[in-house]
Amino acid sequence: MCPDCWQRPTKIDGVRSPFRFDGAVRKSIHELKYRNLKAISPCLGELLADYLNENPLPGEALVSVPLHPRRLRERGYNQSGLLARELGKHIDLPVIEDCLIRVKQAQPQVRAGDVEERRRNVADAFVCRDERVSGKQIILIDDVCTSGATLESCAAALKDKNASSVWGLTLARDIRN
Repeated sequence: MCPDCWQRPTKIDGVRSPFRFDGAVRKSIHELKYRNLKAISPCLGELLADYLNENPLPGEALVSVPLHPRRLRERGYNQSGLLARELGKHIDLPVIEDCLIRVKQAQPQVRAGDVEERRRNVADAFVCRDERVSGKQIILIDDVCTSGATLESCAAALKDKNASSVWGLTLARDIRN
């Protein structure tokens, strides 16, 4: 963890990312996320599964980071949901869908300046609306982790509904911030 993270109490138990957010991985994520190349999601899900097989995390279920309904309508799909479903097929874990919702529309995190702005941007942005996560070890799936603010906000919502642990798993980590 970075020194700032050691000083700040967190809800997320940890974050793992098998790749750096650059080169072919960055291009693949951008194709999935912004160019409607959903056909790449099985391949990316398999990469996550390979990573988890070598580096297990405690988990009984997968939950994907949700998009705000407006963004979901614009894009037509949630790239993190696609990754979670593909990963679930490979590692035989259920995907709990539609329990975590984004209730606050904010600017995309990619446009937020620094870590503090990212944290403010997603503060209280997520709500877990049912008890399906109660007592479960959750692996939270997203495409990229930059500051961890989105994963942290999601973990807080999941733990508000008594998830016993929440680990973030993203395909890539952007280490520029």
